[in-house]
Amino acid sequence: MDKQQADSSSRGVRIEGLKKRYGEGDTAVDALKGVNMVVAPGEVVGLVGPSGSGKSTLLKCLGAIIEPTAGRMTLGRNVIFENGWKISDLRALRRDKIGFVFQAPYLIPFLDVTDNVALLPMLAGVPNNEARKRALVLLKALDVDHRARAMPSQLSGGEQQRVSIARGLVNRPPVILADEPTAPLDSERALAVIRILNQMARQFDTAIIVVTHDEKIIPTFKRIYHIRDGVTHEEVGEGRRFD
Repeated sequence: MDKQQADSSSRGVRIEGLKKRYGEGDTAVDALKGVNMVVAPGEVVGLVGPSGSGKSTLLKCLGAIIEPTAGRMTLGRNVIFENGWKISDLRALRRDKIGFVFQAPYLIPFLDVTDNVALLPMLAGVPNNEARKRALVLLKALDVDHRARAMPSQLSGGEQQRVSIARGLVNRPPVILADEPTAPLDSERALAVIRILNQMARQFDTAIIVVTHDEKIIPTFKRIYHIRDGVTHEEVGEGRRFD
């Protein structure tokens, strides 16, 4: 997989002065007021903040789901937004450049584990056999390849979350957005998920942003962005090491 992996200069994410306003005039609400964030290839950072602070809005902007009002977003060498989208096909951007890991796995119940992971590259035009090979490489890396032919209903909660991580990585995106990926898990499983995300970030040179309220995992981040009232503040974290 190393030969197919882009060099680190083509990866990572940078956000500069990002703003988002909802509405107009007296009813306008500034959800983001100038967010700045840098996540290097191979790095996992935390994004934390109270409800209503702008976390969800920032995640939707990063995921090209909603359009910011102003600012600049860069993925690797490519400016994707600068006071307007610089990419014509946002659907392809989300499919090929941004991986998503959610609080719930959202696996397709009538597809087995391999096809759940392989579906995204298949939709991107990758031949079925190659897509399944990619899926199996990731399932092996995540230690769930023995469940490759199982259906989602046959998996434990931890196994389902590992499969969802594989799905997020399968198109080798430069950035993964993980939205409360450990919320439904106990401490042991939550830390296992963060351990996996760190391993995958290093192995595939992916920049990963984890949005969380989970106090169990916050000490694992080397860097944390706090967002409050639409503004981010960077903090050096404890960066707990995993054995």
